[in-house]
Amino acid sequence: MRGYSDRINHALAFAAKHHDTQVRKGLRMPYVTHAANVAVILAHYGCAEMVVVSGILHDAIEDSVRDGYTRDDLFDRIGAKFGEDMLQTVLAVTRRRTDDDGVEMSKDDMKDDYLARLATASDGARWVCAAHNMHNVGTILADLLRTIEPATVWLRGGLARDSTLHWYRAVHERLRAVGFQAPIMHELGEMVVQLESAPTGDAEAVL
Repeated sequence: MRGYSDRINHALAFAAKHHDTQVRKGLRMPYVTHAANVAVILAHYGCAEMVVVSGILHDAIEDSVRDGYTRDDLFDRIGAKFGEDMLQTVLAVTRRRTDDDGVEMSKDDMKDDYLARLATASDGARWVCAAHNMHNVGTILADLLRTIEPATVWLRGGLARDSTLHWYRAVHERLRAVGFQAPIMHELGEMVVQLESAPTGDAEAVL
């Protein structure tokens, strides 16, 4: 795909607006940089524009901090501005808060539900899932490798090392189990292995 389009620019503006003053967990970096990095990863792998735009918007519903907007409002806005296909791709990689019966789910249930829905997600949504998790893993790994106190990387975000590693391994294995064999899977798998063997410091203290 081309390196720039009005649609991508529009999506970046939308993400910046709805993530507003939000920062990355444990960091001072604006949250929208995550959306931009996911887009860069997808573009690097030659994904279609629709997938790249979905990558930019993928956290807009789940993590928006814009005052006055409900999830339903964001459903409507994304659908109206970017199309129904885009909305469905974003929803496929958005953690639901309630199940099909409207019952509120626990955090563990939300994770299980997310993984289960990858079975029916489009390839575009699976690309976004892989790129999103790759950037998260890469950020943690880079910070662990450049600090002399690895435990602080886990402590600053309130991360439990074992459960974090389990989650990224589970995502990779689930994508593989549902038949997603895109080239990004090799890189994601290698990065998860690297994270599992990265320095821990006293990270066990937060488990």
